[in-house]
Amino acid sequence: MKEKTIWVIDDDPIYQIIMKKIILKSGLFSSIRSFQNGKEAITALKDLISGNDSFPNIILLDIEMPILDGWGFMDEIAILKSRMNTEIQIYISSSSIAIEDRERAKNNNSILGYMCKPISLDDLTKIASAY
Repeated sequence: MKEKTIWVIDDDPIYQIIMKKIILKSGLFSSIRSFQNGKEAITALKDLISGNDSFPNIILLDIEMPILDGWGFMDEIAILKSRMNTEIQIYISSSSIAIEDRERAKNNNSILGYMCKPISLDDLTKIASAY
């Protein structure tokens, strides 16, 4: 089985705990990292680029966060894409029911899906098997 890493970018510490438990229960990932906002995750990606380290396979991204929200993260990762040696599967994980957010995600080729929180074990399994 190929080693898979997943990042959870979400400012809600309770949700991060829940997702970590679901991810561990799935047994599908060898590594989990959590970030409070998009800026922390972008900084980590820049560190991976400069260190020539492995990138996450999957990112679960919240939309509404302080400092750098999910859309700002997507803008920043688009700039970094040319310096990354892999494609990262990005899924929006949000409690937002705004139609505009769903449309914006659907129209962004770098976002593979939009899921409402919390992501279930079944959803996580489908995401991991698509990789």
